[in-house]
Amino acid sequence: MDHSIETALAAATAAGESVRGTTSPNPPVGAAILDRQGNLVGTGATEPAGGAHAEIVALREAGEKAEGGTAVVTLEPCNHTGLTGPCSQALLAAGIEFVYYCHPDPDPKAQGGADHLRQQGVGVERLDRDVGTLRPWLTAVRRNRPHVTLKFAQTLDGFTAALDGSSKWITGDEARRHVHADRTKRDAVIIGTGTAIADDPSLTARDGALELPNQPRRVVIGGRSLTGHARNLHHLGFEQYRGIPDALWRLWDSGARDVLVEGGAHLASGFMESGTVDAIQAYIAPKLLGQGRSVLTEAVGLTIAEAAEFNLRHVTRLGDDVLLELTRKD
Repeated sequence: MDHSIETALAAATAAGESVRGTTSPNPPVGAAILDRQGNLVGTGATEPAGGAHAEIVALREAGEKAEGGTAVVTLEPCNHTGLTGPCSQALLAAGIEFVYYCHPDPDPKAQGGADHLRQQGVGVERLDRDVGTLRPWLTAVRRNRPHVTLKFAQTLDGFTAALDGSSKWITGDEARRHVHADRTKRDAVIIGTGTAIADDPSLTARDGALELPNQPRRVVIGGRSLTGHARNLHHLGFEQYRGIPDALWRLWDSGARDVLVEGGAHLASGFMESGTVDAIQAYIAPKLLGQGRSVLTEAVGLTIAEAAEFNLRHVTRLGDDVLLELTRKD
């Protein structure tokens, strides 16, 4: 691939990552514009719902330099009119002569931009790149529900708490900072009523005592009343749903596309049993307990052949801890 296209793709990917957690129900797309000489003259990312799409933001920055140039986009340009106009038409109007994109748009209402541009004489090519920032949104659209990531911290021997129920702190400071940064990229953080009552969490995204700019919705699943409990959640505001199907439907209907399930073990088991866990974040600490409380309360399979299987995507060292990021095998 031409070096200028690689440069534009890197800029587009970084732009999309920078807005993850702020764009739902729209995808966190990134775009970059090259002029006729291959110089990077504009970058952009999807604005919050109702705002401009990535291509429009990048074209605004490029201005007249976009004419005769190339657009590199992480998602196929849309071809429909919603709250904003079609990006395919905007690219045509700007005089773009070539478009590279990574992922086809799975949304039937929006797809078709690549074919439309080709029909208008624009050169279009799909790049064989998997943009991780878009993976949750793409999965959500295909499955018509939010993408679900199950997150937990455990010891080397697979326990999330000691026999006495204590779990603070399994992992170290660097891993906990990563958890808080990751929350800013999610539409919602979900816990069960048992965790809400026992731990009284705030479910905010923080840097020390400072709350970070983008905060996820706080969601509790379960039928137990939180009256008289969960003071932090009552102070900050939260949503409560009786069961997993209702929660996922209501979250989807209100625009959530990427949610994080943080606990506890009963809720994690419920999500596994429902078949709705799309990804896992396993924070593993270099500690041994020998006995304790497991990640799940119910068996997923009775034999190795019946075990739920996931693909390992990334391994990240966070101080002395390790983060494994996995996606479901389909």
